[in-house]
Amino acid sequence: MKTKPLEKQQIAPEVVLDFLKKTLPFKELEHDTLYEFSRQCLIDFYPKNTLIFQQDVTDVAYLYLIQKGGVRSFLQDEQGETTLKDYRGEGEHFGALAIIQDTKANLNIETVEDTFCFLFPKEAIRRLLESEPKAANYFLHSLSTKLVNTAYKELRHHKVSARSDNAFYLFTTQVGDIKTTPKKIMATHTVQEAAAEMARLGIGSLLVEENDEIIGIVTDKDLRTKVVARGMDYRTAVRDIMAAPVQTVPGNAFCFDVLITMMKKRIHHLAVESRGIINGIVTTHDLMVVQGTSPLYLFKEISGLRSIADLYPMAAKIPMVVRSLIEDGAKGGNITRMITILNDHIVEKLLSLLMEKHGEPPVPFCWMLMGSEGRQEQTFLTDQDNALLYEASDDPTLQARAAEYFSAFSEEAIDHLEKCGFPRCPGNIMASNPELRQDHLGWQRTFDRWIRVPNPKEVLQSTIFFDFRAGFGDKRRAEALRDHLAEVIPKNELFLYHLANDCLNVRPPLSFFRNFIVEKDGKHKNSLNLKYNGLTPFVDFARVMALKNGIKESNTLGRFQLLKEQQLLSPELYAEIVDAYEFIMQLRLIHQLHQTENNESPDNYINPARLSDLEKQTLKEAFEVIRRMQAYIKQEFRLGEV
Repeated sequence: MKTKPLEKQQIAPEVVLDFLKKTLPFKELEHDTLYEFSRQCLIDFYPKNTLIFQQDVTDVAYLYLIQKGGVRSFLQDEQGETTLKDYRGEGEHFGALAIIQDTKANLNIETVEDTFCFLFPKEAIRRLLESEPKAANYFLHSLSTKLVNTAYKELRHHKVSARSDNAFYLFTTQVGDIKTTPKKIMATHTVQEAAAEMARLGIGSLLVEENDEIIGIVTDKDLRTKVVARGMDYRTAVRDIMAAPVQTVPGNAFCFDVLITMMKKRIHHLAVESRGIINGIVTTHDLMVVQGTSPLYLFKEISGLRSIADLYPMAAKIPMVVRSLIEDGAKGGNITRMITILNDHIVEKLLSLLMEKHGEPPVPFCWMLMGSEGRQEQTFLTDQDNALLYEASDDPTLQARAAEYFSAFSEEAIDHLEKCGFPRCPGNIMASNPELRQDHLGWQRTFDRWIRVPNPKEVLQSTIFFDFRAGFGDKRRAEALRDHLAEVIPKNELFLYHLANDCLNVRPPLSFFRNFIVEKDGKHKNSLNLKYNGLTPFVDFARVMALKNGIKESNTLGRFQLLKEQQLLSPELYAEIVDAYEFIMQLRLIHQLHQTENNESPDNYINPARLSDLEKQTLKEAFEVIRRMQAYIKQEFRLGEV
């Protein structure tokens, strides 16, 4: 680490004022107050790896507002062990806690790149907090939120120690609060002019404008991959290389949902809109500095790998991403979505590299994901559930080539996935099983048989297949199969009857006196299975109701949302179901996280005696919701007594 002598300099207040007008909480202050505050500002430059604050040593005389660059904050114990707290980037600050509490630095702060900071004297900050309630509320609320959140976690027996000062950032901050002002260029301008403008402004994207309308976006990546790499004429018009239409998100979207969108679409810039008008830009950089174990870091690392063997350790890095999400206040549904996206990325990268090895397949195909993978509800305990769907052909020679290609391809894929940390399915629901490699017509016949001539046992065994989604390849083929099912299933009452009847098989593990019913003996004595007894009833309920009503969504929470929107669930029952499902999933994830960090194989069994009184009560209420769901199913499908 480097240290540096003080080299603070005065800076024109107009420059500071312009920056503060874009930064919370300062942008909410009156112009005159903000100008007077700006007059007291200094600026300083810190090279990469400079230690600005030393924990319990540095006297904090200024609030530091990052104008350019980024820092990391961390703690160090007496043994020199480092605990990473977070990363902070442009527009974020440090030093407020020490100023308010009048203490020395409570964290180490080190630059991760060359960084410029605006410095506001301690006395100026204190006067501002005394005279401006908005500013005081902002700083005090952020500090009190952290303290309350830490205290709540201390009440939990299965606590996850907080490591982030920006707790709940991803899940409570709207993207409109971190967006930057968009810069534009006319569609007729050349790519050379676009490159010059990006360099002048120090930005990575420009919105493309024509006739006073935004028609596209051009990024620095477009210039590299479309112009330089292809040797295009630098006089080419911007409209010829832009991406269109512009991908947008509403300004009230939470940062986590924007992060998910970027990762799914593999883009680094999104336009922010309000009432149909684009008024900002958000980039992956804006989100990456939030936390040191940001999913984007791992996502980018996977993207850059060039060999299948390099993928093997990637899944083992996911628990730290999950830990940071739990610390930041993520609910179970958020966490499973992120685990799924990262796992999907590993699978897609593996299959892409495998296709490079085997060459183009004889016919287009789609790698389908089943079960929890298909529902996007993966946790730490995830074995493989997959199948393969390919294009039908009347040519016997082509059929034979396809069968040979997909046999070798699937066998090798399953083997590599196992080495990546995804165990083989005990029930052999994997694409290496010849019965699970079929063309579109074959899969349609298989599903039709289950639906039109239902056998109760077969229906129970086939439910995993009805949660499929496209995972890799020609996804339109899986979507066409889903369209077919959405059309035929609602017309087959007997199939739905058997499916609904299965929803009543798993009873909530509560006695008549509301005591937990646990395993009596064996390996999991005094424990209950959170997956089978807790989550499965929600999954089954969402599935049968979605299939009955032609809903194509496979995710459980997504199915509940659509059922509510179509007024098939009351808002009250919907809220109860979602809260109960999220709580049980959260318990399961934290339990598995602790097991993983202790080098234990994750499972679904928890001992209720180890829960706090609050957790026990909440879990019992969640199990009562299962009874209400089953009563609903009983009435909806006119079934016997539950």
